[in-house]
Amino acid sequence: MKLTKLAAIALLAGTTFSSWAQVDTNKVDDVIKASMARFDVPGMAVAIVENDKVIFAKGFGVTNLDTNKKVNKDTLFGIASNTKAFTTAALAKLVDEGKLSWDDRVIDHLPEFRLYDSYVTREMRIRDLLSHRSGLGLGQGDLMIWPSTDKSVDEILAGLQYLKPASSFRSKYAYNNLMFVTAGEVVARVAGMSWNDYIEKNILQPLHMDNSRAGFSRIPKSNKNWATGHIPMDGTLHPFFVNYLEDFRGAGAIASSVSDMSQWLRTQLAGGKMPSGEQLFSEKQQAQMWHPHITSMASKSAFESYHQQFRGYGLGWSIEDYHGFKKLGHGGGILGMVSQVTLLPEKNLGIVILSNQQAFGALSAVTHEVLEDALELEDKDWVEDLAKSHFEGKQQAYANAKPEAPADYQPQLPNINYTGTLHDDWYGDVIIEQLDGKLRIDFTHTKRLKGTLEHYTGNTFIVKWDEKLLEADAFIRFEMSSQNRVNSAKMRAVSTQVTDFSFDFRNLHLKAK
Repeated sequence: MKLTKLAAIALLAGTTFSSWAQVDTNKVDDVIKASMARFDVPGMAVAIVENDKVIFAKGFGVTNLDTNKKVNKDTLFGIASNTKAFTTAALAKLVDEGKLSWDDRVIDHLPEFRLYDSYVTREMRIRDLLSHRSGLGLGQGDLMIWPSTDKSVDEILAGLQYLKPASSFRSKYAYNNLMFVTAGEVVARVAGMSWNDYIEKNILQPLHMDNSRAGFSRIPKSNKNWATGHIPMDGTLHPFFVNYLEDFRGAGAIASSVSDMSQWLRTQLAGGKMPSGEQLFSEKQQAQMWHPHITSMASKSAFESYHQQFRGYGLGWSIEDYHGFKKLGHGGGILGMVSQVTLLPEKNLGIVILSNQQAFGALSAVTHEVLEDALELEDKDWVEDLAKSHFEGKQQAYANAKPEAPADYQPQLPNINYTGTLHDDWYGDVIIEQLDGKLRIDFTHTKRLKGTLEHYTGNTFIVKWDEKLLEADAFIRFEMSSQNRVNSAKMRAVSTQVTDFSFDFRNLHLKAK
């Protein structure tokens, strides 16, 4: 699906936003509408920035299928992990002010900071927090904050020391949210105010991102223009409200609109200079943020699709090449809601897409269509191509999600034998109790993780959560004492293809209290 050339816009003398819209907006609209229809997305908002101009900013569809309120350019969405670049920018400002250095030890600012390995504790630098090279595994420890928590920042930080690393320090890329929670607390300690307050006062307000907030709970009650996430299940979309990563703080808490985010894109593409003309952070610090601090292998499919030769992660930014151009960006995801930011600095082009359904492919299709046009690439139907792979992948994942019948079925012990309180050093208490003849499980710090244990075989059960939309069924296997009481338990997702990686049951080491 080909758009009219965005690159040509800059060549049209005297072109204004309105005249561009008259010629090209409908074709951009067509791509967005086609993607929403194909991926079953209720609402989407898109902004495109080129040559320091907002050439497109518009909402589509509805904020909530139950209310049918329309999405517009000012509708607030949870941008999730696109928050990470804001946390990095906050640290960049503090570096510019001489209040810290990228190479400061974390313990210089958070004396209580501890990781499992004493060497890593001592040598972890600010830039290590921001580049996913801590040695912790993918999403490790996320159950302290996902999908919500009653834990304080201090409690979250205290739990870090019990997370056994998945690899050696700085050796591998592994996406980890808790290091950005830690980075947010560094901002708070150095600035002398909460991460939320600092982001709003020193980033959002100077950028005139007037409707954006560092957390959904901070949106004024008078502003009803915000989206609700939707989760597809059994062929139907279900509105699903969670606090949209507010507990993630520096890793994912910001609520924003495409209108506000366009100011962020303009500032990034201008080397830290805000639309007001003032500098938010220096070009020197941006060079640090946009420099790959760790790399990973480019996939065969990425090479075939857009000639990717390398990919890496800077400080809060994903970095890769795209048909020979440097491409920066990030995705963000929460249950029922995803976002995507893309920058092509050499083309002075930026794209932000926010949506209230968890189909990343819908956003990627729109992004690729715009980039295809901007770079005058060969025409490709990205909507159909990505939809095909998305739905085929989902079909296969759900087909394999149901556990096979055990090869050697063994009966269970009486329910009472499994009851009691289990404790994990980094998560806390998990209670197993018998209610109305059924075994129930309660993750005490996570109100949405309550469910029923269904027997599988022997001392292994499947946890069926009360909230089915979590799509997080998990095995729990009890190790029993000689008196047939629980000594310990291990958990893992029934399907890693369906269940979000932040349900890191695999990292729990539950022991009877």
